[in-house]
Amino acid sequence: MTERLVILGSKGGPAIRPGGPSPTSSLLEIGGRRIVVDCGLGVSRGLVEAGVPLSALDLIVITHLHSDHVLELGPLIHTAWTAGLKTPVRVFGPAGTQAVWDGFVASMLYDIDLRIEDEGRPDLRALVDIREFGEGVVIEEDGLLIEALRVDHPPVTDCYALKISHAGRVIAFSADTAYFPPLATFARGADILVHEALHPEGVDRLVARTGNGARLKAHLIASHTMAADAGRIATDADVGHLVLHHLVPADDPEITEIQWAAEVRTTWDGHLTIGRDGLALPLPVPNPQRKTA
Repeated sequence: MTERLVILGSKGGPAIRPGGPSPTSSLLEIGGRRIVVDCGLGVSRGLVEAGVPLSALDLIVITHLHSDHVLELGPLIHTAWTAGLKTPVRVFGPAGTQAVWDGFVASMLYDIDLRIEDEGRPDLRALVDIREFGEGVVIEEDGLLIEALRVDHPPVTDCYALKISHAGRVIAFSADTAYFPPLATFARGADILVHEALHPEGVDRLVARTGNGARLKAHLIASHTMAADAGRIATDADVGHLVLHHLVPADDPEITEIQWAAEVRTTWDGHLTIGRDGLALPLPVPNPQRKTA
């Protein structure tokens, strides 16, 4: 298995537009594990396009229950099941994740029962193990450590940054958050920090063309991080590589990678990548000197 980070869906918010990017989801292949982080609309297609057999689903981690992070959780697992999934899938998410899964299963009860009877498939319900987590260690096994930090994403209270460590490598995900200085401590020395970002001019352009512009802008400013502040977190954390993700706006032709980079470069002079759907980044060579667990 190639060890890599793949940005499957790079935009913030649940809306999709013709030819535009998909909402938030990522794939981390590390230590022989396939870890899907968030399941926005399009995650199933993104995994297939990244060459991942859906029948090989392993671990799914949901950072919070906004629809652009969880809308395709049930459909992803169901689609994997119809593609031949026979092995257990563990889903880690905040309080309420079990209810999301149970509601999906209830909505698809006719189809699930019919396929078990008609096609001889294993019971999908028996394959899925939902585990709800809070701040602290999410999972520690076979050299893999996943830790969670509650971040500031009002009005959502259960939203968690993630730090995934294996064999001396550390990959951190900010999740959705306002500028949150404790995140720099949490992500200290990470090889890659995947951080959400707002573009100030792009936000103004976005709200100008929406019917609830003033209210939307107030939410965005209170709940998310400006690109320059994402750079500030990366600098304070002394990370090796900053990847911007959950971009708002992600589909404005006037806000290009050049404009994104110009904002970040006011606070960050290290390795920078602007996320886009399908972007694959190889993981760094393991550092045996770093203790990760």
